[in-house]
Formats: sequence, structure tokens, C-alpha cells
Amino acid sequence: MKKILLFFSELNNSDLDWLVQKGKKETITPERVLIREGQISDALYIVVNGSFSVAIESQDHKELAIISAGEILGEVSFIDTRPPLATVRAIEQSVVLSIPRIQLLNKLQQDVSFSSRFYRAICLCLSDRLRGTVIRLGYGLGAVS
Repeated sequence: MKKILLFFSELNNSDLDWLVQKGKKETITPERVLIREGQISDALYIVVNGSFSVAIESQDHKELAIISAGEILGEVSFIDTRPPLATVRAIEQSVVLSIPRIQLLNKLQQDVSFSSRFYRAICLCLSDRLRGTVIRLGYGLGAVS
């Protein structure tokens, strides 16, 4: 839940209203693929409840992470416009807010203030995720200065 608070804290009320208005609440059944490795997604997703496995299919389904309520999915490919490197699959029945890619891109191009707040919010989420990864991998532990 911490990540979504980071994200939402950067947006104002009209930004949040726009996301809710344009977003579509979707129920995702267990084992359903939400994002497929190598295929551009047509939406950015906010996990409302439930959980998802993030795995690299091309490496024997190596699991990278479990994503749960309050986190964002598809943000890396949204930012760099490249196909996802991993597949995201529902572990249990889950609910997401799906924000259509084309509508979000149009809003970002037309509203510079929203764009600034949105990209800062995404940066904070990605930074938090990177820090968590660094800690999990133990980088810097036992390093000599």
C-alpha cells in the first residue's frame, strides 16, 4: 500500500478524479495473464486488491516478485515504450484499475501540470522498487569503503 500512497501523494484531486473517471475496474481471475512478456500492454494498472506474480517465462518462469494491493503494474513499459521483460499473472482473484494507455498518453501530452506530477509519482514508485531490490540482493553489505 505504501507505493500507491507515494503515487497518489504527488497527484491533486482533479488528477485522481481523471484517473478514476478514465480507469476501468477489472476483476482478474486466478492464473489470468495481465501483462505478457514481449507484448506491449494497452493499459497501466493499479492493483486495488489481490496479488500477482511477476515472472520471466523465457527463463523457466523465474519469479521476480509478488505484487499486491496498492502497487502499479506496467509502468516500466509505459515509460520506456518497450515490451515488458516479464509476465504478470494473477495469483488469486484480484481487482485492478485499468487506465487505457492511449487516453493516458493524450492526457500527458495535453496537460503539462498533470504530466509533471504523474511522471514524478511514477519515478517515486520506481525508486522505491529499486531500493527494495538493492536491499533484497544485499548490495553494499560487507563492502569495504
